[in-house]
Parts: sequence; structure tokens; C-alpha cells
Amino acid sequence: MRLGTARRAVRLAPVPAAALLAAAAVAALLMDHVLPLAVLTAVLLLLCLQAQARLRPYLYGTGTAAIGVFLVWPFLQSTGIDVIWEGPIVPVLGQLDVTWEEIGLAAVSALRLAAVGFAFSAYALLLDHDRLVASASFARRSALAVALATRLVPTLERDAAGLAEAVRGRGVEVTGVRGHARLLSPLVAGSLERAANLAEAMEARGFGSGAPSRAPSPDWTWADYAALAAGAALVAAAVLWL
Repeated sequence: MRLGTARRAVRLAPVPAAALLAAAAVAALLMDHVLPLAVLTAVLLLLCLQAQARLRPYLYGTGTAAIGVFLVWPFLQSTGIDVIWEGPIVPVLGQLDVTWEEIGLAAVSALRLAAVGFAFSAYALLLDHDRLVASASFARRSALAVALATRLVPTLERDAAGLAEAVRGRGVEVTGVRGHARLLSPLVAGSLERAANLAEAMEARGFGSGAPSRAPSPDWTWADYAALAAGAALVAAAVLWL
């Protein structure tokens, strides 16, 4: 994973990069203040923007979910006394009103969701999952399962784009929920076929039959150790001060 601009990019090894992103997600879940959460979310967003390609679905999914939480959250609780809007009385739910305290809690929840979503997006788009699996000296099967599950999202995205282009070539426009629903069946069938091929390839290569062999990986640099330290410091700061 690369951090920084194109001229001054710092390349991190997969394990420290994954640990740093995991620490950022954990810190986001532990933070209770809007300002540090907003800063962390902005940093993760800038990191995701380095991917450029295949970024739009991740931004759309994370952004819409976070905005939805921010809009709905004030109506799902009754907190605070500084009312800024008084709504009607709804059966079972009671009176719908919005307070400044509820707005603050809604912002915290939305930013938490956005930060975790952007951290996962950076993990899915920027990390070399082959090197990540190769670097796992323990829990190798779990690391492989996580890497394969992560690859499912961009793989399905590429398959969906190819299917949509093929359908448009036949004169059928893919628009709306109903249009995209036509892609569901071939995507599921293609995923099952890919899973079967992957299982056959792993069996043919003797996966799980003995001690695995690994290609030598480059030694960690100062940036990798700094990333681990930064991740630990971020989680500690979230617990103690943020």
C-alpha cells in the first residue's frame, strides 16, 4: 500500500498496512468526538482516492450508508433538551423532535460508519492480498479465507461491468433496480463456477497436504515499523483521550 503523493510515496508491506487500517477502524469505533472522527474519516477518504480505478462503488456504498444513518438517527432516539425542530406525534414512536444532542450523536455514528467503510475500501483496493497471505506465518487458512472473501467484491464488480456491457451490446439498457436485477443470476452462477475452479486449483497444488512453501519476502523498512507504532498509538489515543 502506498501512502503520500506520487512523488513522495511510501510503500508499506501488506501486514503493517493491514494492521494500520484495522487500527484506524477500531479507533473510529472507540472515538466519541466529532472533530477527531471527521479528521480520521477525511484521511481515510484521501487514502482511498489513491486507488482511482474501481473506487466509485465503494464511495457510493459508504457515503449513502453514512448519510442515511445521519438522517435517520435523530428520529430513533430521544436525547437532549435543546430542541431545534418539533414534529408530529406518531403512534408507538411518540413525538418526533430533533435536538442538538441528537444531531451530535448522529454525526458521530455516521462518521464511525464512514471511517470503517473507507478503511475496508482501502484494504480491498490498495493492498496486495497475495503478499498478505504469503506473509502469514500463522493462521494461514484464516488469512487465505479473508483474502479470498475480500477479492470477491472487486471480482463481482468487474463481472457485473462486463455483463452490463454485453447486455447493452444486444440493445438492452441496464437501468434501475429491475435492470440490474437481471445481472444477479449470471453473477451468482459465475461466482459458483469460479469457486469450484479455485477449489480444484488449490487441491491440484496440494493445499493443506503438508508444510506450505513460501517465496522470500522483502524485509520490513522503517516505514513498516512506524505504521505499526502509529496504529497502536491511534488506538491508545482513541481509548484515553478521543
